[in-house]
Amino acid sequence: MKLRRLNADLHRDIGYFLSGLIFIYCLSGIALNHVDDWNSDFIIHKRTITLDRTFTQGDITEQRIAEFSAMVGETTPKVHDFPTPEHVKLYYDDASLLVDLTARSGAYESVRRRPFFYQANALHRNSLKGWRWASDVFAVLLLFVTVSGWFMLKGRNGIGGRGKWLLIAGILPPVAAVVIFEFLQK
Repeated sequence: MKLRRLNADLHRDIGYFLSGLIFIYCLSGIALNHVDDWNSDFIIHKRTITLDRTFTQGDITEQRIAEFSAMVGETTPKVHDFPTPEHVKLYYDDASLLVDLTARSGAYESVRRRPFFYQANALHRNSLKGWRWASDVFAVLLLFVTVSGWFMLKGRNGIGGRGKWLLIAGILPPVAAVVIFEFLQK
């Protein structure tokens, strides 16, 4: 009976301890599953501007660069360059503006980190140096919570009763997915 009580206490306490990270991993996991649908790491804004006339590379002065910047709501860029004689590119902290001097247009793009998801995804992908060890500890503790949960109840509601059928039912979807995936690859 003391072993069952210790198992229940550890299962509860470790479960509470892990719940914050489980919550974060679940949200970032959903986001990472849908990278083709939306960019969960960055918010990207694009807009096009139209110039009132054409320019040449010689027309581009600091004043002209300030005018282009003002058109997109930016201040003086960190740097600018000429990727081609017909284009000037202005680089800001988290944005850029590519101006086509002969087509009288410009393409502005700003990029900023998506709050919460950028950081959560970095944890989920183990992108932070040293986080791999924390992730390994997390995985071991999840294994403990899972196995200890199997022995929380006894009798017909426990692992010896309907619990074994629910456990098998939970194993079937990933096994079926792997079998189907392997079959389709051949």
